[in-house]
Amino acid sequence: MNELKKLKILVSAYACLRDPDSRFGDGGEGILGLNIVKQLTRFHEVVVFTHPQNQVEIEKNLEKESLLNVNFYYLDLPKWLSFLQKFSGGIQIYAYLWQIKAYFLARKLHKEIHFDVFHHLTYANDWMASFIGAFLPISYIRGPGGGAHRVPKNFLSEFSFFEHLFQYLRSIGQWLFRHDPFFILSQKRARAILVCNQESFEAIPQKWQNKTYLFSVNGISQEDFDLFSQNEKIDNKKFKVLSAGKLLPIKGFSLAIKAFKIFVENFPETEFVIVGDGPELSRLKLLVQKLKIEDKIHFKNWMPRSEFLKELASCDVFLFPSLRDGGGQVVVEAMAASKPVICLDIAGPGFHITPECGIKIKPLSPEQVVKEMAKALERLYYDKKLRTKLGEAARERAEKEYHWDRLGEKLFEIYQKISI
Repeated sequence: MNELKKLKILVSAYACLRDPDSRFGDGGEGILGLNIVKQLTRFHEVVVFTHPQNQVEIEKNLEKESLLNVNFYYLDLPKWLSFLQKFSGGIQIYAYLWQIKAYFLARKLHKEIHFDVFHHLTYANDWMASFIGAFLPISYIRGPGGGAHRVPKNFLSEFSFFEHLFQYLRSIGQWLFRHDPFFILSQKRARAILVCNQESFEAIPQKWQNKTYLFSVNGISQEDFDLFSQNEKIDNKKFKVLSAGKLLPIKGFSLAIKAFKIFVENFPETEFVIVGDGPELSRLKLLVQKLKIEDKIHFKNWMPRSEFLKELASCDVFLFPSLRDGGGQVVVEAMAASKPVICLDIAGPGFHITPECGIKIKPLSPEQVVKEMAKALERLYYDKKLRTKLGEAARERAEKEYHWDRLGEKLFEIYQKISI
């Protein structure tokens, strides 16, 4: 890489290591926050604004890794506003207000430190105003983020009335945020806008697309790659399908269960393990009972990372049925574990998976997706060579495109392009 002068960078990372809105396991936002900060410290001096709920985990990590060139400031809002963090929609309002407070601290510190760049990192969405980006008179970079992806309309019939209503309100809320004059000003001032999937890129107004870059919100550390290498798959008597994530309606687990029902009728020596926690658990268990496959599908609570890696290493196929996922960290982890992935060809998973390392399904209707998932499972069940070929290509792609160091170098190149 060519040399770039050492910059003083201010980073807004509301979520950093531990996602303040993480209720069902460590959130991808927090993983993104800390790992991009680490990459920036390879080249620059960094000051990070984050939420106090991240402090304990950040300090543990700093003791372990002895990061240089970084200082953290922990910003909180008045306690009487903390109730906003307890429900979807409220957390966005809380984060918006938090950004305002962050601006006033940034303005004060800038007089002392004289930052060269401000980088808005998390929350990793493409629709919320950055007050620092809008008003601090320095170069501004935003992202990577997403948010423009939607649950395909034909799949809303799978949702309850209230879930359907929530998706509608989400769209309205994003429309309002995108038309916030402070958001528009910050986007106009941005020197680079990083987005994590094609839908988010296409949602950027054309006048700003020349400064917009596709950039993953998900990555894998060398430590993760080493752990996967140590946990090579042990051949089981049963063909094992694995899925994982927050058990929410948008994650599409009911589609995966219905697909597995079709598959298991012809291939009884198989099992499906679903790892995760969330409000959908009871409904999904009732669906399994209704389909009379309780002995074939096993639910496991979210578990420590080391245990989850062992689960990944022990499966034959990773099935990810999410209907709305800007990134999809577990998909990238499955790729790093040399597992073929079956997913929908939308948003983050559709961006991560190529035909060389998995099977993508166009989401036309629930019935069509269920049938094609079952066919994909059958195809991979019969063809072990194909499973191996796809898994090896997935690992190769993960090492080339999703290693955090490679992502850091890609970010370095973007900084060079905009000649800060």
